[in-house]
Amino acid sequence: MPIEHVFENAPRSPLPFSPAVKAGPFVFLSGQASVDDEGNKISGTFKEEFQRSFSRVERALNAAGLTLKDVVKVMSYVDHADNVAEYNALYREVFSEPYPARTTVVNCLTGIGIKYEVDVIAYRET
Repeated sequence: MPIEHVFENAPRSPLPFSPAVKAGPFVFLSGQASVDDEGNKISGTFKEEFQRSFSRVERALNAAGLTLKDVVKVMSYVDHADNVAEYNALYREVFSEPYPARTTVVNCLTGIGIKYEVDVIAYRET
């Protein structure tokens, strides 16, 4: 199965990874955080960082010809347990039932100064 590694207009990073990889009907997005295309952190409130992360997700999905409605799995990384309630409320603004499968990891980002990061898997029948 051929694998596509680069999508025109997808968010870029100076780090050694592809922003998105398409394998058959699946698209795997690398972690998206509140950064610019040069990898510079853009600090803000938890909500601002969440929204900026999902803006990057949408941009990468769109570059692959997909939307958030095609997301089947979400892996979220939250900086602190105090932000989980807000995360759940914001998540409901992005996704509706039936929700994608989801994993949430808490308290793994505090050392790098990021409040939220997300990666997703999307699927579209070809």
